[in-house]
Amino acid sequence: MHNQRMVLRRASLLDERTGGRVLDERDLRSALDVCAQDPVGSVLASTRIEQAISGGLRRAGGEVWGYSSEGQLLAVAWSGANLVPVVPPGVDLDLACDAFAELGRRQGRRCSSLVGPADAVLGVWRRLRAAWPGVREVRDDQPSMVIDHAPAVGVDPLVRRSGLDELDHVLPACVRMFTEEVGYSPASGPGGPYETRVRTLVTQGRSFVRTDTSGEVMFKAELGAVAGGVAQVQGVWVAPAWRGQRLSEAGMAAVVEQTRAHVAPVVSLYVNAYNARALAAYRRVGFRQVGSYATVLF
Repeated sequence: MHNQRMVLRRASLLDERTGGRVLDERDLRSALDVCAQDPVGSVLASTRIEQAISGGLRRAGGEVWGYSSEGQLLAVAWSGANLVPVVPPGVDLDLACDAFAELGRRQGRRCSSLVGPADAVLGVWRRLRAAWPGVREVRDDQPSMVIDHAPAVGVDPLVRRSGLDELDHVLPACVRMFTEEVGYSPASGPGGPYETRVRTLVTQGRSFVRTDTSGEVMFKAELGAVAGGVAQVQGVWVAPAWRGQRLSEAGMAAVVEQTRAHVAPVVSLYVNAYNARALAAYRRVGFRQVGSYATVLF
């Protein structure tokens, strides 16, 4: 009975007019092939799709939408806590955005943000903004940057992977960073989704810190998404008392060096265009812009 309901649900979401549909687990390899056409732009989606391939869609915490034409899967979107559209170069952007927006209207908003390559995000958002009220902020220009070589500045030797025994220091630093960046606290109590997320990153060796002698976090960054040979750095933060001392440059250089040695050959990030100080710091480390992201926050 459960499988019958799932089949009916997927059938109800198939839109022959737009070519959009909710994919099932048989489609996931093809979805990953679509992402591989733009590994930097798609890393947020491909990370989740890889998790769905290895552990199932339910465990990955979302679903995958597809846009097809003449029987060929051309574009995909991860739909979970974030909605991440992936429209590779050469695919009709308007038709893909039409398909994803129609699925979004039918299902209603479930995500806390719409994020990814700017053309796709803003295209979907233009079609959905009347149906998805309550937007808090639209960040329409976030340079997407990468580095695929050794950092151009000296590495901070004190930046290292954090351990679970440091979670009492790492978690508050993550909460402070998120609150400064987004405008509200993500904390929902012990064992909540945000704490689980931070704990998982620490366990996976994707949390980097520099601490002072008391164990307080001076600098931190996480690898929030890793897939297709790309590791995306998120949550870069320097404690207020240590700002202005270029800890972020040497710290990011250390993150780049360790990530390229042990995780992925390409390190990426995206940053708000108005954050001139951060952009300058990343460029000094050796990052270069390869595209633009956008984020719609709810």
